[in-house]
Amino acid sequence: MSQPTGGDVHVNVPLTNISVAYMQQAGDFVADTIFPPVPVDHKSNDYWKYTKGDWFRTVAQERAPATESVGSGWTLTEDTYSCKLFAVHKDISDVDRANQDLPIINLDRDATEFITRDTLLKREKDWANRYFKASVWGTTDQTGASTAAANQFIQWNRANSTPIEDISKIRVDQAELTGYVPNVLVIGARVFLAWKNHSEFLERIKYSQKGVVTLDLIAGLMDIPKVVVPMVIENTGKEGAADSFSFVFGKSALLAYAASSPGLMQPSAGYTFAWTGYMGAAQTGSRIKKFRMEQLASDRVEIEMAYDQKIVAPDMATFFKTAVQ
Repeated sequence: MSQPTGGDVHVNVPLTNISVAYMQQAGDFVADTIFPPVPVDHKSNDYWKYTKGDWFRTVAQERAPATESVGSGWTLTEDTYSCKLFAVHKDISDVDRANQDLPIINLDRDATEFITRDTLLKREKDWANRYFKASVWGTTDQTGASTAAANQFIQWNRANSTPIEDISKIRVDQAELTGYVPNVLVIGARVFLAWKNHSEFLERIKYSQKGVVTLDLIAGLMDIPKVVVPMVIENTGKEGAADSFSFVFGKSALLAYAASSPGLMQPSAGYTFAWTGYMGAAQTGSRIKKFRMEQLASDRVEIEMAYDQKIVAPDMATFFKTAVQ
């Protein structure tokens, strides 16, 4: 392929700004609202982890006159992140550009929003595949079943199920294990539907003003500051074939502790490392380029996004598998 000529070959700031604004408005996507993003200058690097046990132990002793105090300290270990770079483009032909009906149709803007949504969906799928599944956390997965045995609970759309008690128990168990009370609960859309019609919730809120089960009411009943229901869907049908739509997040739930913002000595079940050091990248690790594809008689609008979704503290989350039928 010949080299681009006669057009932009640098990061397009106006289009990047459109992309960032679109991300902020795209409420279906939740990857950045659960575990906080960590802006990083390098594509990969090391970071320090404090040993949890050292911070929940006391060795202080009574001190006799003219004697030294008891010494103590903590251990540091290293871990690494490595941001992967994802990209997609949309070409705008000269014919389409000449025929666009400004300001109603703005092909640069539309192409920017289109490819931004593509990468947001990619990141959302990566988030679900990284965090929202069994056998990845350092705690014991809880599995929904028709009857409850060890590490099981009655599925929340069955009679006699007790979602409030199930979540509350694990919340206390995690607090005892880590010293941090879980502060975020992620539930699939089908789980939320079951809860909206569940007698346990309805009975407790029947005297409320609306008598309707909302996320705020669920958060209040469970004493969890943030309850999130990802509603983003994916079309898994190939282009030209029949559409096949489904939720990215399945019929499960994740209870976790997430730092309100990243920082030194701020534990969190997960972090998203976003490579902002990539030339012109925004805080999300994304950037937009526009350049000429003369051999195609087109302008190319291309987005790149670089991130690494990392489990940082595996004992700070518990996964509830197949929570509903």
